Amino acid sequence: MSKDQIRASGPSNVRVLLADTNWWANSARLAMGLAETGCEVFAICPKPNHALTKTHAVQKTFRYRALHPIDSLISTIEAVNPDIIVPACDRSVRHLHELHAQLKAQGNGGTPMMALIERSLGAPASHPIVASRYDLLTLAREEGVLTPDTTRIHSQEDLDKWSARQLYPWVLKADGTWGGGGVRVIRSMEDAQRSLYQLEKMSRFTRSIKRLVVNRDAFWLREWWVGAQRSIVAQSYIYGRPANCAAFCWMGKVLAIIAVEVVRADGATGPASIVSVVNNSDMTKAAEKIAARLRLSGFFGLDFMIEEETKHAYLIEMNPRLAPPSHIRLGKGRDLAGALWAQVSGQPSIDARSVTQSNLIAYFPQGSNDGKILGDSCFQDIPQEEPELVAELLNPFPDRTPLFRMIERLTRKSNPRQKTEGDFADADESRNNLDPVVADAAVTEAVGKARARSTLT
Repeated sequence: MSKDQIRASGPSNVRVLLADTNWWANSARLAMGLAETGCEVFAICPKPNHALTKTHAVQKTFRYRALHPIDSLISTIEAVNPDIIVPACDRSVRHLHELHAQLKAQGNGGTPMMALIERSLGAPASHPIVASRYDLLTLAREEGVLTPDTTRIHSQEDLDKWSARQLYPWVLKADGTWGGGGVRVIRSMEDAQRSLYQLEKMSRFTRSIKRLVVNRDAFWLREWWVGAQRSIVAQSYIYGRPANCAAFCWMGKVLAIIAVEVVRADGATGPASIVSVVNNSDMTKAAEKIAARLRLSGFFGLDFMIEEETKHAYLIEMNPRLAPPSHIRLGKGRDLAGALWAQVSGQPSIDARSVTQSNLIAYFPQGSNDGKILGDSCFQDIPQEEPELVAELLNPFPDRTPLFRMIERLTRKSNPRQKTEGDFADADESRNNLDPVVADAAVTEAVGKARARSTLT
């Protein structure tokens, strides 16, 4: 698809700036959906190999400088003059709030740039809450949302008190982490002590250098330089199936939402590869209550566990940014890109047809093989009209670099069961004690449900 074809697909009266510091594909996929609605899409990201640079949906990309992210945002916002900014990662959310605080401290209250950030993210006062797993779950409980038992962990004494009243397994989590990288399932006090040490040292200099050299992620250097501290929480373990929802909201009102249950995933804490679209009132109500309480705007995601016995959805954490499956347009009430266009343009929403009538969705590329086995019951979410993006996702940067591959071989040789998930853990950060997320029986059950429903409801 050419840029001219994309621009001709709808009225181009909404300018969107996507911001991404990670080498993820979510932002590129959303860019395609936004372009289909008629939005003019721009992006700020690491260059030159980011997925955002591989799609015709993005009209221009700007460099997101790791050591000067705020300056990068300022210059890009001034160049693009967007109507809304969509952060695709936790760091870009934090950078935007830093910029807002900086402008406010300079006495620039009420400036167009501050108003833009507030319009894009919602109430600035919400950020300290959504950035804290403990505070977010405390607020959720106040709103009547089911959550696991959770406590802050500062020391060995805290671990001792928690373990005295909590049966194994349980979970340790560090704030300011994503993709399962700051999550540890704990099965003994030895696990807990080792994991607490690891999570407390995530911003150490040696790790930052490793991230720079191997993962080509220079943003960790800034975290080390500013002495970033990560709050750590312990959380009771919910036996069941992972689930999540992605929503687009405006001034506290959810305008579109997609809820899914995970059918297959990369490890117990890794990203999903196949999901099943569901109607789950617990998940929808949780999203609505949290968005309203915090006066949020833009995209956010919530992660849940569907308890095995009761089938109730327990909220375990929030992602205050773009999250899968935000980019997949599934018709009325489930078209997040369309909801953005309608809200920002001030025009009535156009009920676009769903891209699939199946409830099972295989994310590309991680779910491709299993999706083929499931056949017509499963929608393959492949951006076929963007061959350059497809090629990038099949052989992504920095995974394809010689250094990355060499360290992957060495890591797997020393610990064959270790999951790298595109981000090599240190030798002492193995997750090889984690069980698979879903047994084959669960896949069979999901396929049966999808065939029975046959169409999205």
